[in-house]
Amino acid sequence: MKILIHSSYRDAWNSVRPEAEMFIEMAKMGHEITIVTQGDAEYVSRFREHNINIIDCYPTRKICCRTIKTIRNEMRNDDYDIVYAMNSKTIPNAAFACLGFKAKLIAYRGTVGGLYRHDPTAYLTQLNPRVNGISCVAKAVQEDVQKQVWKNKKNVVTIYKGHDPKWFKDTPSDLSEFAIKKEDFVAICVANARPSKGVAVLLEAVNQLADYSNFHLLVVGRDLDKSPYSELIANNAMRARIHVAGYRNDVPGLMAAADLQIQPSISGEGLPKTVIEGMAYALPSIVTTTGGSPELVKDGESGFIIPSKDVNALAAKIKFFVENPNATKEMGIKAQQFMHQEFSLAKTVEKHLHFFASLINN
Repeated sequence: MKILIHSSYRDAWNSVRPEAEMFIEMAKMGHEITIVTQGDAEYVSRFREHNINIIDCYPTRKICCRTIKTIRNEMRNDDYDIVYAMNSKTIPNAAFACLGFKAKLIAYRGTVGGLYRHDPTAYLTQLNPRVNGISCVAKAVQEDVQKQVWKNKKNVVTIYKGHDPKWFKDTPSDLSEFAIKKEDFVAICVANARPSKGVAVLLEAVNQLADYSNFHLLVVGRDLDKSPYSELIANNAMRARIHVAGYRNDVPGLMAAADLQIQPSISGEGLPKTVIEGMAYALPSIVTTTGGSPELVKDGESGFIIPSKDVNALAAKIKFFVENPNATKEMGIKAQQFMHQEFSLAKTVEKHLHFFASLINN
């Protein structure tokens, strides 16, 4: 197949890796891959190592004439089977660029909510009539999108982002910088300061764990040292053992050094990659019922699923792990096994190629 990808790869290496490596695997299988992206993105050199053609172009807005013209010129020169656009900027530009060409256009969708029939801007992205299929990161996302599309609901599918166990070999970070000892129990939450991530709920929950002197909470992400989180921490009974790490490049190492991963989201979640990273390092997780998070955890076996915004339920499950270190390790191993079985890179590539072929043959 001849496949044109339109996406951004200007992000942390571990963030873009699942998507990028999927296309590299397709190239290894003999498919002809062209990627339209920022020419200075760090991953570009790896793409080129695998004979992937790179077009240095990325839209400055949702309708970017330069980008549309660039893609149309490329499509005139080559007979593409698939065009795959991955975000809210690339989908509209790819849709306009594909007008008049036979290539099937696929749009990616990574979150629950925010896509509505009554919203005119939705017809620039996933609801654009030129879109032939939609790839969703989780079943919860698929169900949400299927409620909004007008027809061809069968062309809205779930394909999990795959991972390779070899990616997760980071040495555990030294947590002594946070005055955390090796024998302490560490829960980690990786989230930027957005209300939907539920960090405020988590901080309320750990307020109930002050009596557990060996328990520490490590929160990693942008702006978590600002209001309202700074006030919640300052007034927390656990304040001496809540550590705000800020934005870090060594998140995998921090994960490897922790005992438990917590994702307390209250809305808008797709399939949290931080939970998958935690699973890769044999961490059990506590997640909420929001979005695709429940698809990552076998409740009571590899972690716990709790109602969103339920402070007491979250505190109770954290206490369970702190009080049962052996069960924590056993559940973490099951989480790792589940990740290897269900979220493999090979399975993701296989499902994508099957989806591409089904659209081409329709």
